[in-house]
Amino acid sequence: MTRFTRSAAAVSASAVALLMAACTTAPTPTAASSAAAPQAVTVRFAAQINGQPFACGQSYANVGTTRSTVTPSDYRFYVSDVSLVDEAGRAVPVMLAQDGVWQLDNIALLDFENGSGPCRNGTTGINTEVRGTIPAGRYVGLRFTLGVPFARNHGDPTVAPSPLNLTAMFWNWQGGYKFVKFDTASSGLQAAPATAGAGHGGAAASGFSVHLGSTMCAAASRTEAPKAECANPNRVAVAFDRFDAAKQTVVADIGAVLAAANVDVNAPNTSPGCMSFPGDADCPPVMGALGLAYGGAAAPGPQRLFSIR
Repeated sequence: MTRFTRSAAAVSASAVALLMAACTTAPTPTAASSAAAPQAVTVRFAAQINGQPFACGQSYANVGTTRSTVTPSDYRFYVSDVSLVDEAGRAVPVMLAQDGVWQLDNIALLDFENGSGPCRNGTTGINTEVRGTIPAGRYVGLRFTLGVPFARNHGDPTVAPSPLNLTAMFWNWQGGYKFVKFDTASSGLQAAPATAGAGHGGAAASGFSVHLGSTMCAAASRTEAPKAECANPNRVAVAFDRFDAAKQTVVADIGAVLAAANVDVNAPNTSPGCMSFPGDADCPPVMGALGLAYGGAAAPGPQRLFSIR
């Protein structure tokens, strides 16, 4: 009887010890806690002209009101504030990977030219994706801004981190960056080689260009940054209610922007094509297709540059 009592006591003590150990051991991560970790996301972009993939040296027919043939020499643009939209309609920011080349803070450069052929004044690198992380969840839409935020738009590109260090994508401290840079020769206007200072900060001296950026920026000189937002910020807010990053691509078709423009002429005494300057007769159809007000007229409708495929 005594042996049984002692054995039972020993068993009881062991059970208590095990129970206490279980209480102090760290819990094994559950599926629910693991799901809270950020998930990687990639937003893919593609450049087109009238539905055809953009490529340096390739010609594209039926562009603009004259149905001209164009041969582009550059196509790049900045996007910022990329967000995915959850099922409740909330925009959740994508934390961009700070890769030291294409992405900085909440800004990414999409670059479709490769420095070959007529794109010889460009760079060899190509970037067609925005990469980052986002809280785990289900997302059904996409939002982003075409352009560089004001806080980063008027710095010095010679000391700025990449991708804001490209002088070809910069006008001056007063005007800031070119949010979009598209240059082309056309059947009626052959593009000359780019020269420093040509046009609005290094554009081709002829041909037809679309350089989007902020204008009417109050500063003492072109070499000084404005202290407040420009009168014409010219950033484009882009939103898609339905977007699946795993299956779909954002298409930037510059042909849609040029559809109502005459790319074979240039308004006298203005920069080639439309470089966002006020008072340029070449700009109304271009700025309107970008969903922007221009010359005192409201935007005629939403932007037509981007679509989902």
